[in-house]
Amino acid sequence: MNSINRRTFTLRAFLIFGGVWMLTSCSKDFLNTRPIGRVLEVNYYQTEEEAFEALMSVYDVLQWNDQYGYTMFRFLQNVASDDTHAGGSDASDQPSWVAYDSFTMTPNLGPQRGFWRKGYKGIYRANLYLEKIEEIDDATFEFKERTKGEAKFLRAKFYFDLVRLFGRIPLIDHTLGASEYYTIEQVAPERIYELIITDLEESIEALPLTVSSSNTGRATRGAAEALLARVYLFKGDAADMPKAANLCNSVIQSGVYSLLPNYGDLWTREGEWGSESVFEITYSENSESGWGSFGWGGGEGNVGVQFIGMRDYNGPEYATGWGFAPVSEDLEAFMQNDPRYPHTIIDADAIPGAEYSPGYQNTGYFIRKYAPLASNLAANGEVALNWGNNIREIRYADVLLMAAEAIVRSGGSEGIARDYLNQVRSRVGLPNISSSGSTLLEDIYNERRLELATEGHRFFDLIRTGQAATVLSDKGYVDGIHHVLPIPQQEIDASQGVLTQNQGY
Repeated sequence: MNSINRRTFTLRAFLIFGGVWMLTSCSKDFLNTRPIGRVLEVNYYQTEEEAFEALMSVYDVLQWNDQYGYTMFRFLQNVASDDTHAGGSDASDQPSWVAYDSFTMTPNLGPQRGFWRKGYKGIYRANLYLEKIEEIDDATFEFKERTKGEAKFLRAKFYFDLVRLFGRIPLIDHTLGASEYYTIEQVAPERIYELIITDLEESIEALPLTVSSSNTGRATRGAAEALLARVYLFKGDAADMPKAANLCNSVIQSGVYSLLPNYGDLWTREGEWGSESVFEITYSENSESGWGSFGWGGGEGNVGVQFIGMRDYNGPEYATGWGFAPVSEDLEAFMQNDPRYPHTIIDADAIPGAEYSPGYQNTGYFIRKYAPLASNLAANGEVALNWGNNIREIRYADVLLMAAEAIVRSGGSEGIARDYLNQVRSRVGLPNISSSGSTLLEDIYNERRLELATEGHRFFDLIRTGQAATVLSDKGYVDGIHHVLPIPQQEIDASQGVLTQNQGY
């Protein structure tokens, strides 16, 4: 790699093919891939089959766990929220997690470098795909349009994560030439949202309503609609609330999705990609990953599952873990009488015959939804790196609650909003809510915390609803600073002054 490539503050990323990502016979779905061979980019993108393999390399970035440390997106958002603490063996175990938990990040300390690198590598791969697909003469129009829609959906996802995490970031919608490396400046979030919204609107037009069982894991129209609704809600503009409501209604009225009758079934292996799954990030226990391959994106297993398990655990049902993200006493008390409690929180001290080693910030409560189960241990490879638990990125229950919120905030029918809210409550046997106005909106926010607890949505919900300064002040959160992370100092240094630091850092 030449000196220019080393100094492009990760925006160029590394080439898609350090080995081409080929489809294999793993049983879980089409995203279970493994790198084989070495194919130069200049010789690739010749056929529709090669293009499909390249598209999978864009999806692959969603799985990554390990860019500059352990940077599992959803689990770290739990840590930033009031749902969990940082945990681990002691305060020095993962300093970046502790810093995010206590809002003591600095330009050189925190999870920001890993988030930045992962996001821009995904964007690079999506940009490259969108450019190269047009050069394949034997690819059909239908193939090109659908796969471009998928690449734009993924690019929008990466950009949405980055803009929420950092605010002002570089906007790159094409692969960069050498002369551009030091001219890409940060832009206001509004510019990023313009690209995200355009990408998702075009994805909605291009993507199918459903996919075949052999293509489970690929983006659909419903996933793009739900993601765009989430974007509008986070932006928070009153004028966008009807759009968010309409997008959610389209998902609801499609007839594709429904709530599982049993909430607990969501978190089983059989519950993956069920009727409630709008989009999941898919992992595999079949990749036989070891520590030697972990630095290339973390393999195909979900190491976050290992992170949140009880340390040195010995007892029934669960496997041992590393003790991170212990559930806060606040969340445990909030959920005390809720039917979703046993599927959300493990009360470790109440497990008959079980033992574990209390770690840093131990509360005795642990995340149940993604807990390492003894029955899910991988047969081969390093156990810690081969958990196959999918991340439920967008659930139908979330869509119902987003719809209810957007309807109320746009002045729409409160009866419809209550119906959507009560569908979520009825599924777990809770009585209907009959509130209205601001009380109804507060009920929706409370239901989001109960329904989606420990799934990584709480921190962003607190920010977008203006509650973060109040709820997180005891953790050290300061409004106007900690709603975003610092720009990684390494990226500022490498940019030769093009990038500037976020306020307060």
